[in-house]
Amino acid sequence: MSTLEIFVIIAAIIALIYALVQTLLILRMEEGEPKMVEIARAIQAGSKAFLNRQYTTVAIAAAALTVLIALVPKLGSQPGWMEAIGFALGAASSAVAGYISMNVAIRSNVRTAQAAKKSLKHGLSVAFRGGSVTGITVVGFAVLGLALLLIFYGGNPEDMLGYMFGASLVSLFARVGGGIYTKGADVGADLIGKVEVGIPEDDPRNPAVIADNVGDNVGDCAGMGADVFESYAVTIVAAMVLGGTLLSVKSLFGNKAVTYPLVVAAVAIIASIIGVFFVRLGKSQNIMGALYKGVIATGAIAVVGFYIVTYSLFTGPYMMKFFADSVIGIIVVGLIMAITDYYTDTAFTPVKTIAKASTTGAGTTIITGLGWGLQSSFFQTLTIVSAVLLSYVITGGGITSTLSETGLYGISITAVAMLSMTGIILAVDAFGPITDNAGGIAEMAGLPEEVRSRTDPLDAVGNTTKAITKGYAVGSAALGAIAIFAAYYTYINSHGYTNLAINDPLVFGGLFIGATLPFLFTSFLMGAVGRAAQSIVVEVRRQFKANPGILEGRDKPDYGKCVDVVTKEALRQLVVPAIVAVASPVLVGIFLGPTALAGLLIGVVISGFSLAIMMTVGGAAWDNGKKLIETGQYGGKGSEAHKAAVVGDTVGDATKDTAGPAINPLIKVVNTVSVLFIAVLITLHALL
Repeated sequence: MSTLEIFVIIAAIIALIYALVQTLLILRMEEGEPKMVEIARAIQAGSKAFLNRQYTTVAIAAAALTVLIALVPKLGSQPGWMEAIGFALGAASSAVAGYISMNVAIRSNVRTAQAAKKSLKHGLSVAFRGGSVTGITVVGFAVLGLALLLIFYGGNPEDMLGYMFGASLVSLFARVGGGIYTKGADVGADLIGKVEVGIPEDDPRNPAVIADNVGDNVGDCAGMGADVFESYAVTIVAAMVLGGTLLSVKSLFGNKAVTYPLVVAAVAIIASIIGVFFVRLGKSQNIMGALYKGVIATGAIAVVGFYIVTYSLFTGPYMMKFFADSVIGIIVVGLIMAITDYYTDTAFTPVKTIAKASTTGAGTTIITGLGWGLQSSFFQTLTIVSAVLLSYVITGGGITSTLSETGLYGISITAVAMLSMTGIILAVDAFGPITDNAGGIAEMAGLPEEVRSRTDPLDAVGNTTKAITKGYAVGSAALGAIAIFAAYYTYINSHGYTNLAINDPLVFGGLFIGATLPFLFTSFLMGAVGRAAQSIVVEVRRQFKANPGILEGRDKPDYGKCVDVVTKEALRQLVVPAIVAVASPVLVGIFLGPTALAGLLIGVVISGFSLAIMMTVGGAAWDNGKKLIETGQYGGKGSEAHKAAVVGDTVGDATKDTAGPAINPLIKVVNTVSVLFIAVLITLHALL
């Protein structure tokens, strides 16, 4: 074992120790009065019940695929059963990452509500510490697993393709299932509560209120944890595969090109742990500013660390080139955060105009929010394209007609550096659902209004941080997919499939199929959220009709029934989207061939990235437009403007927390399935 491999493993272990210590400290904090504890326990029970049922469903599919992977021919050098082990480990790791993410959050929410009794500063501190456990655990767990798996496979990253597929598949299930649940419950609770019967959000008289809070955990914590784990691990593996398979890169740098992505990730883990301690609320009481301090500190420390490890690994001009690539990745993170913040924060024009548009009805609210979401996609795309071209030019020596393998490797390093910030970014993201739940607990437990006045601004900032992470995740999907595509192209090129010209009808057809695939995929998710929300509305209406004492506050609603209704609906609806994601590249590869499949891989990234940004950013802007009105503007809560904003928010809920984020694992699944099964796809295509 080399010194660098030891460093990587030590960094991962430090991360896990940090997470364990912080968890123990959080659990020692006061939970509050009995009513708060009762509500928190109900949220915990519902969250665990859903995740256990979802993972049971996923385990059956994963077991069948493990057997299939063990039997079909691969790109790697190991026997099929060894790659099947990698798949099983990838699936299990993604599931564990999701479970850990949720497990800490469902214990931090009530403690955040209790801390908010003291001050905004205390509430922020507890919520972010809970989020930091999620972020640091995910990266530590991922890097430790990748380092040990690389040793297990004798240093050959090609044999880790199965791991990529396992992580991507479970991420897809977690994102889709959790997303359908959380937004089905949220939309249903809002429509029946705030619009139909006119009771406040998180009112304990609403039978769907516990299901709504459960959704924050299974979707925004477990789903996001599994999703970001997958993006993080898959991007690192893709860069390692390129370092080990691109001939010119391998001849220039040897095994260093394989190890370097892991070392970059390990450096950023240490930087993220240090950055956590920079998150403090200043005199201005700017919550977003406090969170940005941690991100900026992490980025600055990481850049210094990148220079040190790059200098120790490489010599000559490539030392500075690879360092420049890593810096570009950090800059991309900053730009994505800034763009998303502008389009989703209540302080800026987009959200303000959405709130104002609500004064003229739900239609203008939706139109205005859609317009801002579409615009944000353009600037995010420019950011990613600029990063790709710049890193390619720096490392590849310029744009020429000959493909530069070192340039491709440089792009993968930019992607890894961008994803290396996952620890602190996911900490900021997990802060969102924790504060959302804290506000719900405060409302349901009847805490003083001053407590809700502290949890509400924390929740509004949480909407922006969640949107940032979704943009970050899908941006990484685009960069990571380029690295995976490079591995795919290298293989098919070596087997005689050299023509990928745009004027080839097969390539052109594949591009169109790939471009439309995210639209087909998200259509099922939007419909699923609608059906889940309808089931909640029907159930709540039934309870109100059967027992009028619920609305009068005399009788307790049957919260468990709503949890059960939306759980069954979400698990029933996740099957078709998963089949679409896995089957599409297989069918195109078999019937149209490897060149058409190459077109599909490009098309799904191009359209998927823009669609995901439009949905996630636009949805968050709708949500915060509603929250801006709830602060008292344009009539405040209960006004006609508020009712219109609620409608916009319900549309945005489905786009920002279900359909949009699920495009990220869709992109990864399509790409990893193609790379993993390309050998058998070529064989089957030749037989038809």
